[in-house]
Amino acid sequence: MRFKALKPLLPWLLALGVFYAVWLYLVLGLGYWQETKAHWPIALAMAIGSYAAGSTPMGGGTVGFPVLVLLFDLPATLGRDFSFAVQAIGMTSASIFILARRQPIAWAMLKGAMLGSLIGTPLGIWFIAPYIPELLIKLVFAVVWASFGLLHLYRLQEIAQHHGMTEFNERWDFRAGIWIGLLAGSTVAAVTGVGIDMVLYTALVLLCRTDLKIAIPTSVIIMAFTSVLSVIVKNLTTGMQPGVFDNWLAAAPVVALGAPLGVYIVALVGRKPTLLVVAFLCVLQFIWTMYAEFSRLGAVGITLSLIAVLLCLLGFEKLRQKGASLVQYRTQSQLKHE
Repeated sequence: MRFKALKPLLPWLLALGVFYAVWLYLVLGLGYWQETKAHWPIALAMAIGSYAAGSTPMGGGTVGFPVLVLLFDLPATLGRDFSFAVQAIGMTSASIFILARRQPIAWAMLKGAMLGSLIGTPLGIWFIAPYIPELLIKLVFAVVWASFGLLHLYRLQEIAQHHGMTEFNERWDFRAGIWIGLLAGSTVAAVTGVGIDMVLYTALVLLCRTDLKIAIPTSVIIMAFTSVLSVIVKNLTTGMQPGVFDNWLAAAPVVALGAPLGVYIVALVGRKPTLLVVAFLCVLQFIWTMYAEFSRLGAVGITLSLIAVLLCLLGFEKLRQKGASLVQYRTQSQLKHE
């Protein structure tokens, strides 16, 4: 009975075994143990971050970025590249776990988003991210995550009530996914190292009225794809920031298990409590960023940042209204055909 229960998870267990074999070779065989041990604080932080990565639409970089940049005062570019690197392990492990368990996925929109990300993310890495100042990277992260957190603090009850998914048609979903992957991959993901998962998730829950049990696993997979793609592109072209590898060595063995654990536990305890906690943390990191950068931002910069959060929230509301009108149109069309 136990073997039958574990049999569907064999691909995930095999992938996990391969990863830990490679990690042990790096740490023990090539002598990176001291570097790994020296960066234990990021491993501790990512124990929480990886759980959030598997159980919410927010990648592990949601914790890794502010810990490295705000707490450890490291460059935002390092936080971005670390987010890509650590998610390439954690989110990929969670994705294999999700697929092995055959959880429902919004496949049409996901495939479109993957295609869009395949084009948009490298373009963003090459032509947009290098020209974004350090401070602006921090602000983009702070604003986007704060608005996302606020959305859940006042709309979570409605979002959590969705069942199934409003499917307009697969071609429409695929085209919408392409635009999401292209735009989010080239901007927020390429600049901060995270975010394409949140954009796809937001479109699913606000535009398509998608069940959280579908939207969150779908967002995990697009972030895994984008992170692996970004690590490959950056290693082959621009290079990763110094310090990423050492932090990755410490955090990777934690997130490889932590993200799938989040997928599993949230199925038992429900998603609402976790989403509320993470939403609160998203708002908290915005306050932290404003406080830490007050000397450079001043009153004008703080005000502009707050306006940016408000604009994001207005955008979410427009998306929600569009979703409601599309659902109404689809319902009327079905009634006419009956």
